[in-house]
Amino acid sequence: MAALPGENLKHHQNFTVASITLLSSNPPNSVSGPLSATFGSASGFPELRFLLEPDGQHSIHFDLRTTQLFRLGEVQSLCVSEGSETTKEKIYSKGVTVIFKDEEENSSFHGAFEQWKTEVVIQGSDLPNGTLSSSKSKFDDKIEASSAKMYFHYYGQLLHQQNMLQDYVRTGSYYAAVIENQADFVGRVVVDVGAGSGILSLFAAQAGAKHVYAVEASEMADYAQKLIAGNPILGQRITVIKGKVEDVELPEKADILISEPMGTLLVNERMLESYVIARDRFLVPNGKMFPTVGRIHMAPFSDEYLYVEIANKALFWQQQNYYGVDLTALHGTAFQGYFSQPVVDAFDPRLLVAPAVSHVINFTTVKEEDLYEIDIPLKFTASVGTRIHGLACWFDVLFNGSTVQRWLTTAPGAPTTHWYQLRCVLSQPIYVMPGQEISGHLHMIAHSAQSYTINLTLSAKMWGPGAEQGGILQTSSCRLDLKEPYYRMSQPQAYSSAQDQQQPNQLLQSQDLHLPSLDEDGSDFIQQPSNDSSVQIH
Repeated sequence: MAALPGENLKHHQNFTVASITLLSSNPPNSVSGPLSATFGSASGFPELRFLLEPDGQHSIHFDLRTTQLFRLGEVQSLCVSEGSETTKEKIYSKGVTVIFKDEEENSSFHGAFEQWKTEVVIQGSDLPNGTLSSSKSKFDDKIEASSAKMYFHYYGQLLHQQNMLQDYVRTGSYYAAVIENQADFVGRVVVDVGAGSGILSLFAAQAGAKHVYAVEASEMADYAQKLIAGNPILGQRITVIKGKVEDVELPEKADILISEPMGTLLVNERMLESYVIARDRFLVPNGKMFPTVGRIHMAPFSDEYLYVEIANKALFWQQQNYYGVDLTALHGTAFQGYFSQPVVDAFDPRLLVAPAVSHVINFTTVKEEDLYEIDIPLKFTASVGTRIHGLACWFDVLFNGSTVQRWLTTAPGAPTTHWYQLRCVLSQPIYVMPGQEISGHLHMIAHSAQSYTINLTLSAKMWGPGAEQGGILQTSSCRLDLKEPYYRMSQPQAYSSAQDQQQPNQLLQSQDLHLPSLDEDGSDFIQQPSNDSSVQIH
């Protein structure tokens, strides 16, 4: 017979409470003590009971599986239990404020609560062809609840899914990558990580997948189920599982993972980590991943129009008589604040002033922890003399199919995607001459709001006679929050006449990159994308 929850703990744990206030009554009703609070599992599940009378005839029960505890002060705490989970907003069915006799008793109570929650809560609930894991979610450990709520609410709306579906570069590239590589899908088990509307699951089924598990944590899972049911010939081989990939269990391993985990600058929203976790949990050894590799491309740019536009936003705070108030004390803070926003837009590639460099993330081998902090050294040679206003970034991903290797790119000058490009703008530009070396670092640190703090430093080394003995001539740096970009959806701006003399394609070409192949022969498989979508990987 299975052990009852809490078997590893004391059968009961009792605490003395000075008073309890029932929040569900109107007005709130207070009961003075001494009263008793008891943890136990006599009902077959972990619970917390507040005894309002010594004989125990009147008590309040909290199911610890749906209960949260908050410390309000040294001796005061708040205990609330969630109600229905069918609504989009959580409804708390009951709550009490608890006052203990001293801070030590309050702390001991919190310790016992966490111990019972850790050891006996989450037992796992059945899902069609899958179950929720009994371990605490890794996602919940590292992501703020408020950020996760907004994230899943956003992707749970059809209008946002439509926006992505109507990105024909994105959707068409995925469709081509799957259909052109049917040999990778026929008769195989596929897991769609963060399935959204279920479109990639349907593509995999079209390509002949034996079965597809579409894992989606947001309310979009219900719409995906409806869409898949509307395509019954394909849908009979697709199972929608509502839950996070960190939590669910599947009845079988996957031969191939498919996902669209890319955010702005490739890493925003931190879904790449979930993609890697799904790889470690579900993928068979040497299984395939679509996409297989991602690359972040970076190059310095010059854009006087953009710089002036951002700087001018802070002019508001230079007013000395705004309804009788001098605003200038906040001008400097506002100026830096506007430059802390990465700019998301489409720009003319002729704004680039040096060939791009690249940072490669191989999804088949990268560790989740490697994505917590990303440090990219930068080194460029200026092709023109100009003012450098910052660093331009974009990304591409490779679908390393057995038949065709297809790239999806967000490069400037290429057909625009819903990702656009991203630019980090320096509040203090640096001046360079043709042939002058530019160095620096792009340092990205993940934070709990599902994004990254970006630290950019660019320096120009001395140029001309005696440069070999010289050091850094100019340095400029900035800190930006990838979570809070400036969406500047305008047409590409004009460029300087000096930049018109350079070929855009030359500046978009990054160095050749070679990674170990996923194939057993150990050959290299990364090349620069070309106009031929079937570029050979060798």
